[in-house]
Amino acid sequence: MTSTQRQPIYFVSHGGGPWPWMPEQAAMYAPLTQALQSIPAQLPQSPAAILMVSAHWITQGAVQVTSAANPGMLYDYYGFPAPTYQIHYRAPGSPELAGRVTTLLQGQGVAVTADSQRGYDHGAFVPAYVMVPQATIPMVQLSIEAGFDPDFHHALGLALQPLRDENILIVGSGLSYHNLRRFGPAGREPSAQFDAWLQDALIDRDLNARQETLRRWSQAPSARIAHPMEDHLVPLFVASGAAGEDKATCFHHEVDAFGSLTVSSFRFG
Repeated sequence: MTSTQRQPIYFVSHGGGPWPWMPEQAAMYAPLTQALQSIPAQLPQSPAAILMVSAHWITQGAVQVTSAANPGMLYDYYGFPAPTYQIHYRAPGSPELAGRVTTLLQGQGVAVTADSQRGYDHGAFVPAYVMVPQATIPMVQLSIEAGFDPDFHHALGLALQPLRDENILIVGSGLSYHNLRRFGPAGREPSAQFDAWLQDALIDRDLNARQETLRRWSQAPSARIAHPMEDHLVPLFVASGAAGEDKATCFHHEVDAFGSLTVSSFRFG
């Protein structure tokens, strides 16, 4: 039997829409591209599969997991060039991993159901494409729950921890700042304020301290400007829980994303 090392955990700020397929946005997204492309080389070995927790899949009352062997595509964005609605990221699914996720979550009392019809949304296929453009690593998506409760999603992450020792890479995909009405210069100061709080909340904190701080995220400076609705922050709660006692580092940081915003991505372990 081949032994494996524990996989790290990531929370990535995934950018806006189908940007990797828009050459005119290449320069703006160069820092994020470099960060995402660096992930495979940071891993102890190539993962058997990726479990992607996307901010763009929100379910009510229970979480859901994709179980198709070959998921289709979900173009859940609007107003982009016509070719971006013909994108195909052909990574296979993994019914086996979907079953394992279901078992782990149900074992901790979490209500979870399988969805055999849902395709990859852009919160999943965009970062996955930049990380693994050959689409050779199977991918499964896990939804977040519409109540956005930090403790619930922290517990979700805790339940998923064993996957890390089974060579599964867990990625939370959201944005550290997500206010579409203040994506320009009006977002410069609030994004910087919230990012500074986020760095302090995560870096060099143990599991309990992280969770206590993240539980009160809405009291952070500019919190409700940075996240009028916290869907893009919730995958971080899952990632932090799945990280256990592993400490966080910031592996992607910009102070002029989209021309004016401070955004960050984090690795645990």
